[in-house]
Amino acid sequence: MLEIWGRPYSSNVIPVIWTANELQLPYQLKLAGGSFGKLDTDDYLHINPNRMIPAIRDGDFSLWESHTIVRYLCSKYSMGDLYPENFEQRAVADQWMEWSGTRAFTPVIQLFFATVRTEPHNRDLDNINKYRKEAEQVFTILENHLSTRKWVAGDSFTMGDIPLGAVAYRYFNIEIERPALPNIESWYARLCERPAYQKHVMRFFGTNPQEWQALEVACAVEGD
Repeated sequence: MLEIWGRPYSSNVIPVIWTANELQLPYQLKLAGGSFGKLDTDDYLHINPNRMIPAIRDGDFSLWESHTIVRYLCSKYSMGDLYPENFEQRAVADQWMEWSGTRAFTPVIQLFFATVRTEPHNRDLDNINKYRKEAEQVFTILENHLSTRKWVAGDSFTMGDIPLGAVAYRYFNIEIERPALPNIESWYARLCERPAYQKHVMRFFGTNPQEWQALEVACAVEGD
């Protein structure tokens, strides 16, 4: 059975868990990282020498790096669907997966840490505004791209929507001001209709460090 190593609330693990559920793959979640530890064990060293999450073990095959795992699962179990057969469509999906990691992820995760993971009395408003403006600039690019298509790579949901979809949930659920982004909002609404997205991405992550920690500890029932 497929093993997924990581934490359900980790921003890099979420796309992997979501992908496995989109594909309806049976898997075992091996809780690791953060308060769950296990990253310094000899067993995990053979799975991921970086001692980071996520990683998977698919039979005798191990793989790490979140987006690479998403591509692997989609190509192996969803060729022609989540992993497009058309070279151009596949390239566009791949392009936006890369863009998600290089452009969209950073300002959103910084906003997350500056708000949810920081006590209210310690929050730096100048820092929050800096990353809020950066996120606005970045998401304007996606907004323009989605003006002519329903999904990132065209008219159907593909692997290209997965990393960005995970980032979008955090962006729309952090307590900050956001500009009107009608095309992204429509795309996000379509994501919210997907059962796997509802269950594995749309997790309330709290509004402060105490709520976050309590929710992460509670997720232990999902692993072993």
